[in-house]
Formats: sequence, structure tokens, C-alpha cells
Amino acid sequence: MKNAVKFEEILKTRLQDSEQAAKYLTACFEEGPDVFLLGLRDVVEAQGGIGRAAKSSKLNRESLYRLLSRQGNPRLSSLNAVLSSLGLKVRFTQA
Repeated sequence: MKNAVKFEEILKTRLQDSEQAAKYLTACFEEGPDVFLLGLRDVVEAQGGIGRAAKSSKLNRESLYRLLSRQGNPRLSSLNAVLSSLGLKVRFTQA
């Protein structure tokens, strides 16, 4: 039997690429706010972790954990700070 690779490992590797992270977050956003916040947490973890994101976004580490939780209700300014720290931005297109 071949050694299996965990899905999370593959996802983390792919999300280290900003283009792949942007596509992933777009798909998560289309699924709804809860899925988007969990997806954003995946990207943050893949690109250096909560500590790095908190430092580069100038947000408190505990606040960032809360923001990315299922119960998170981030302010637009906080969300934008996290996305900017990942080198990403929100873009709108016509449906």
C-alpha cells in the first residue's frame, strides 16, 4: 500500500502561492461568510501563521484568532488588514 498524503498538507502547499490563495478565497466567499473565514484561516496558516499575520497586519493576535473563528464577525478594516498582509485584495466583478 502506498503512503497517503494528507489533504491538509497538499492544501497548505498550494495556498502558499498567492494566485492559488486568491482563487481558494474566492470559492470560499461564494459559499458564504462562515466558509470564507475558515478559508482565510487556511491561507493565513499556509503563509506563515497567525503570529506573522498579526504582526504584519498590526492586529492583536487574540483578535485575529477571534476574527478567523466560526463566530468571527470581522470589521471590514480588520479583514482588509489581514488580506493586505497576505498580498491580497478584494475585487468585485459583475455577476
